[in-house]
Amino acid sequence: MTPADLERLLTRAEHLFDRLEGILPPALPAPDWTAHAYRWRSRQGRGWLEALHRLQPVRLSDLCDIDTQKARVEANTRQFVAGGRANNVLLTGARGTGKSTLVRALLTEYAPRGLRVVEIDRNDLIDLPRIVELVAARPERFILFCDDLSFEDGDPAYKALKSVLDGSFAAVPENVLIYATSNRRHLMPEYFSENLQTRHGDEELHPGEAVEEKVSLSERFGLWVSFYSFNQDEYLDVVRHWLAEFGVDLADWDETIRREALQWSQLRASRTGRVAWQFARDYAGRVAAEADRA
Repeated sequence: MTPADLERLLTRAEHLFDRLEGILPPALPAPDWTAHAYRWRSRQGRGWLEALHRLQPVRLSDLCDIDTQKARVEANTRQFVAGGRANNVLLTGARGTGKSTLVRALLTEYAPRGLRVVEIDRNDLIDLPRIVELVAARPERFILFCDDLSFEDGDPAYKALKSVLDGSFAAVPENVLIYATSNRRHLMPEYFSENLQTRHGDEELHPGEAVEEKVSLSERFGLWVSFYSFNQDEYLDVVRHWLAEFGVDLADWDETIRREALQWSQLRASRTGRVAWQFARDYAGRVAAEADRA
């Protein structure tokens, strides 16, 4: 091969590499371990940790009238952060009752002690083993958090979560726990036809295999905590808390504000912490606008 032939070959190789660079996906960004919270992102079968630096500030003291639930989950989290034994947590209940807000408040409280949260979309749970491997060697303590968790029959993410919780020979690292919220106690739809599989013998009932399979996933969470809608007085307590947080003078609390707060909840057919927070934001905004016009 002459020098001229070699030069032409090298030139063609360079052009080929240039074309390949345009086709190949870019390199994945390295995790920014200075952040306190992350979101797992995936594209074309490749995933990475996206650092979240702007977080909604929520304190444990902002969560009113869920003291029992708050105490149980905080105790578990405190043990985990301290390096002790702790359980995976399943938070169940109606929407807006404070489940995910409690996890955010725990991060606010315990991030200075090394707690970190990785938010994972339900559709990305199949990547759980990769996420666990990525954080296993870190000194921080990671809560892998999935909000509004539920599965449909045949969902591949179901088996991935089940394996990481308690179904694999490989031990999950000590610095990883899974916290999940759900409106379903058993995480999967249950059908009347499955009850027809129940059989009995020797005076004992034996649930069908489909029912057993669905219950087995939620049982892998060591701590179950249930949340409920507020009664009227509890709802109004939360409204007053958030009005004070938003700078409304509670000396102005009167029957008019109380009636507006109750009407707000009636329009939404719900008395939850989220509804109380939304009303307080609306009312505080109107008060501020009237003050500006005055």
